[in-house]
Amino acid sequence: MSQDKAFWDRIARKYAQDPIADQASYEHKLEKTRTCFTPDSRVLEYGCGTGATAVLHAPYVKELVATDLSDEMIKIARERAAEAGVDNIRFAACDVADLNEPNGSFDVVLGLNVLHLVPDRQSTIQQSHDLLKPGGAFVTSTACLGDGMAFLGLIKPVMRLFRGWPDFQIFKETRLTEELRASGFIIEYRFKPSKSPTVFLIARKASD
Repeated sequence: MSQDKAFWDRIARKYAQDPIADQASYEHKLEKTRTCFTPDSRVLEYGCGTGATAVLHAPYVKELVATDLSDEMIKIARERAAEAGVDNIRFAACDVADLNEPNGSFDVVLGLNVLHLVPDRQSTIQQSHDLLKPGGAFVTSTACLGDGMAFLGLIKPVMRLFRGWPDFQIFKETRLTEELRASGFIIEYRFKPSKSPTVFLIARKASD
């Protein structure tokens, strides 16, 4: 078992109980994301965690595929969906790189609070682009730790060694937007709460 997977499995129950730090911003992101949906939309959310956002979005789409590296996170996500009476989410415990879906399968791809955790961000962004239908939307909320929190790079080895933290990448928002554009995305919307390293972006794949 990888250190990253072990970490998320270990904290899954506590993570599920933690309150949302900025409820107003979260609600705004939900609302903006739903502008990308139609009742016929097929949606992928990778790094779905304990499924809270997937369960909230599911009533607005036809089908939602939700994946996470952690088996424990997915277990809780399934419990949440059952409690909410939501039956149009297909959960899978897997890395997005191992997702068995053909290119052009989805109308919307969600990568929320996850791009700073993947080892090969550019490859993951490119896969997000490839999985979308022409004109589809990629929605990401990403911690750009290079903007004001670059010091974390100095203590990351200690955090991983003594606290078992998962690996995380430190980069600036400018780097993220460059990588999105390099993969063929057009950025349509940006939202960044004050005093937060996290930027919310909606990027569009070009139509044929």
